Amino acid sequence: MLYPQNNKSRITIDMSGIWDFRLGEGPWQRIAVPASYNDQSPDPLFRSHAGTVCYRTQLNIPALFHGMRYVLRFDAVAHDATVLLDGEEIGRHRGGFLPFEIDLTDRAEPGSAHELTVMADNRINHSTLPIGTEGDTAFFGSDNPGITSVEAGKKRQREKGINLPAFDFFNYTGIQRPVRLCAMPRCCIQDITVVPSLDGHIQYTVETLGEGTVEVTILDMEGREVGRAQGAQGTVEIENPVLWESWPGTPYLYTARVRFEGDQYDQTFGIRQVEVKGTQLLLNGKPIYLHGPCRHEDSPFHGRGLDQVLNMTDMNLYHWLNANCFRTSHYPNAEEIYQLCDREGILIVDETPAVGMWADEHYGWDLWDYHAKVLTEMIHRDRNHPSVIIWSLGNEPSTDTYPDKAYDYWYPLYELAHREDPQNRPVTLVGCQNIYERDRIIPAMDIVFINRYYGWYNLSGDLETAAYALKMELDWWADKGKPMVLSEYGADTVAGLHGAVPEMFTEEFQAEFYRTIHACLDERDFVVGEMPWVYADFSTCQGPMRVGGNRKGLFTRDRRPKLAAHALRARWAEIKAKKS
Repeated sequence: MLYPQNNKSRITIDMSGIWDFRLGEGPWQRIAVPASYNDQSPDPLFRSHAGTVCYRTQLNIPALFHGMRYVLRFDAVAHDATVLLDGEEIGRHRGGFLPFEIDLTDRAEPGSAHELTVMADNRINHSTLPIGTEGDTAFFGSDNPGITSVEAGKKRQREKGINLPAFDFFNYTGIQRPVRLCAMPRCCIQDITVVPSLDGHIQYTVETLGEGTVEVTILDMEGREVGRAQGAQGTVEIENPVLWESWPGTPYLYTARVRFEGDQYDQTFGIRQVEVKGTQLLLNGKPIYLHGPCRHEDSPFHGRGLDQVLNMTDMNLYHWLNANCFRTSHYPNAEEIYQLCDREGILIVDETPAVGMWADEHYGWDLWDYHAKVLTEMIHRDRNHPSVIIWSLGNEPSTDTYPDKAYDYWYPLYELAHREDPQNRPVTLVGCQNIYERDRIIPAMDIVFINRYYGWYNLSGDLETAAYALKMELDWWADKGKPMVLSEYGADTVAGLHGAVPEMFTEEFQAEFYRTIHACLDERDFVVGEMPWVYADFSTCQGPMRVGGNRKGLFTRDRRPKLAAHALRARWAEIKAKKS
């Protein structure tokens, strides 16, 4: 599915604005689209509602669309969407972080006006991604088994329809990314795949609707033609290719200009290669060290909604940190941030929304087929982005209690990712703090990603002992012969809380925590990356361990740097000079 473009053959109308909105069967109100709906009203139901919400607006089909094909394009509706035109259902989509289209060509005449209704269901359960608890216990709640009154309270929650996450971020939902009306010729380009090689041989495949001839022209960054081919698939050779490098190199982008009958589409791409060799991660044949904090799509007012100002601010702050990467924790991000990273040279670990699978019984539920569908859609959406260097199958599942069962679930997904990606990027699964000696699936990945909180959730506050324990585990991983990234580690920190002694929750402790952990990593050559948790403070559901959200950010939620941000900026400046 192609990202919408405006050009001489295509017209894209952005439907962002103020829509009608209601919670369940409640009264109609007004709401902004795109954005999470949860923080757009002081009504507590906006935060706690579990179930269907309804959006409504007028859809006008311009008369100039006569003779064209036109589709409604939803970049993301969380989590499940049902779309109606004049009260008649015209489409459904399951999954809240990936796009879908509905063809309107034979449903709505050019020059006509219609009522467009979108029903979004935010309920999460044992068969959704991310996982929900179905009213039992929130991520940081307590089961208190056997206590009669607590069990009765949990039953009462289920009766009330309370829907709690099995993950540690707020369940922001609604029409969170743009809705567009897109028109193109009846004979049109439907999809493009570009597979570049370092020697300048560019393989391409073009999917089309209708009969005609495909022409492909390769343009450099200055718009000069450097290659040409004809046919729906083939190879173009670029002489003296310029490689796409991670910042502070040159993130050089070429453009494949595809023409088919009266249609045209410009697909950008970069010439680069990512591979794992021994205990190294290589970018264009050279070892690279990943250093940058994990990132949530989260901000005041917008929630998880697309905010281009925020995206640009975040990119510039990543540059300020001297960071070169982030993980899309824990779901595919909006396509606009990938486009920015392509141009800015920031590397991306692209992750599915398989988070919250911390119970072993998850492997017995009817989830695998849906998980495979989401993984496939994510790879198809993002496969042409040079910034995407690793696919992550999911975050922190249970993998040690029943290691064979976990292996049987995850390894076929690992194989699927390799089959679906024409560039054959490395694949990983992010492991949680567990009995790592029992784990079969994390060591089977191309590159090992582990989340560890020595000194915070365990051995709390005792950084000397935390370092001792982490080194012991790192020595165990050293024998596996795989490159490893410490993909989460951090400490909740209240901005402005200081102490002469670095104790938990102070800014001094956060900075000392990172110094301690980094000293352990620096002693081991097989460690090829560090991704602190997390870039900025973010919203979570209520819980006894969360005061106004998760505060492990290097920045506050409104992007003010904490003391640790300055410390990491200095460290990563040195790493950039030595290892990148």
